[in-house]
Amino acid sequence: MTVESTAARKTTRRSSGTKRTASAGAKKGQGAEPELVQLLTPEGERVSHPEYDIDLSADELRGLYRDMVLTRRFDAEATALQRQGELGLWASLLGQEAAQIGSGRALRDDDYVFPTYREHGVAWCRGVDPTNLLGMFRGVNHGGWDPNTNNFHLYTIVIGSQTLHATGYAMGVAKDGADSAVIAYFGDGASSQGDVAESFTFSAVYNAPVVFFCQNNQWAISEPTERQTRVPLYQRAQGYGFPGVRVDGNDVLACLAVTRSALERARRGEGPTLVEAFTYRMGAHTTSDDPTKYRADEEREAWEAKDPILRLKAYLEKAGHADAAFFEELETESETLGKRVREAVRAMPDPDHMAIFENVYADGHALVDEERAQFAAYQASFADSGAEGEVK
Repeated sequence: MTVESTAARKTTRRSSGTKRTASAGAKKGQGAEPELVQLLTPEGERVSHPEYDIDLSADELRGLYRDMVLTRRFDAEATALQRQGELGLWASLLGQEAAQIGSGRALRDDDYVFPTYREHGVAWCRGVDPTNLLGMFRGVNHGGWDPNTNNFHLYTIVIGSQTLHATGYAMGVAKDGADSAVIAYFGDGASSQGDVAESFTFSAVYNAPVVFFCQNNQWAISEPTERQTRVPLYQRAQGYGFPGVRVDGNDVLACLAVTRSALERARRGEGPTLVEAFTYRMGAHTTSDDPTKYRADEEREAWEAKDPILRLKAYLEKAGHADAAFFEELETESETLGKRVREAVRAMPDPDHMAIFENVYADGHALVDEERAQFAAYQASFADSGAEGEVK
């Protein structure tokens, strides 16, 4: 298994841009082109920005590249495991590595993260073992890690609800007098949810130290962004009284710089920020989805030319920050990770069937006790039928 996808290695590239231009929303609501913060072009050229810039060492740049490569390798292995029947479902992050690694590396240890169900790269940055992300998708646990150990909350399947959780947590942080920040991840589809609107309202009114990080991957399952909003998503923040910024979501340097600035602003007590990472979902929404039914191959090919891993690799090579030995060692490391993930998933024990009744109520409950007894009797009936050689 190679580190980069086969599609991403095509030598023939189409020009950048998609059929649906970046300014489609702006043309409906406003005349101006949406501003886009970019520090690394799709061709791997380093550029500057008047408000957001960053100075990283060669070691730090190689670290960001390693993070993206290993995250993509883990994601590819999880997708393959689902196709082999080892996982019930998987939500791939293919193409969104820069948005997640860049923002994830901007966080301090005492910051708190509220993810959706696709933030595998952010989990990697927070030190969550990749194999722990797979238990829920295999159906053997409800999360697999202690949120307080890494300040990384459990995955949230309900669309948009985590933004409210993040806002409430951030309000608590402010009341406690801490200088840490909170970040909430969600997608362009979730931006249409009422929960997100409510979280914007509360965070603005209470000046909560929270960063709303929206990964606009262009498609809410099969619904394009242009059918969800009349203006670019980052501009919605203006109506709530706090700043919004659109960043090139395939540029790991820009994502790092913009998120770091937003987090620092939150820590200074200046309130929330909305960051829209303009990126693209290269694969399916989940493994139950077929994107070929609703989007054109040309659109994907255009975004393949903006691959976040390839552009950073090009920059590392041009600047002399990485040699062939580095890339070869990383390839070996990625294959080792893939093997470890495969073996760990297949070795996961089945859960105790009765565990579902534990911790529902702190002090127990008569109805839960009754349900537990009924389920235990149901389970025992299978053992009885096997012993008697008949089905009851």
